[in-house]
Amino acid sequence: MLSHKQVWNAIDTIAERYGYSASGLAKKSGLDPTSFNPSKRNGPDGRPRWPTMESISRLLQASGATVDEFSELLIGKKGQPPKLKQIPLMGFAKAGKGGFFDDSGFPAGNGWDEIEVPGVTDQNAYALEITGDSMTPVYREGDIIIVSPAATIRKGDRVVARLADGQVMAKVMQRQTSKTLELASFNPSHATKVLDMKDVDWVARIMWASQ
Repeated sequence: MLSHKQVWNAIDTIAERYGYSASGLAKKSGLDPTSFNPSKRNGPDGRPRWPTMESISRLLQASGATVDEFSELLIGKKGQPPKLKQIPLMGFAKAGKGGFFDDSGFPAGNGWDEIEVPGVTDQNAYALEITGDSMTPVYREGDIIIVSPAATIRKGDRVVARLADGQVMAKVMQRQTSKTLELASFNPSHATKVLDMKDVDWVARIMWASQ
């Protein structure tokens, strides 16, 4: 039988793994920002409040986490390390060269290193090592980001974009139309980029970071 603590710990882990606070994940899920806050996990009379199936479904969709991933967090034994998966790893500079991605942004070819990461169930996921300071203070040089080229991208998501000239950048999706792509930086000293879609090879969602 699942405990109240197990369920909320799983939600907290999903939020942290995909780069959100509890309130940030609730807001991203279309819920009241306080829905997942610790203060809301018990009623005024002290009785435990449980998240609804609808709210769990929404948070999985918003974060990009899978049902299997959430289930593993629920039933995992205390003290048991998370399962590790080997995925391709590459530095940003090398990722800008040809031959390492197909036309849709999926990893291809040889020359990839590998890294072991916990909780990744996406068979197409790969890792990139951050360089530069345009994503500070969220990501710093040397951080490893996990990227899912198959994940749906929405406004406000953190993404990696590869341009036709070989540039690879980690940004925040601001707006996308059939003609243009707007990408913002977390570092305010870097201006928002407005790109012509014909100059963009692909855009993929950052799922979480190993920092």
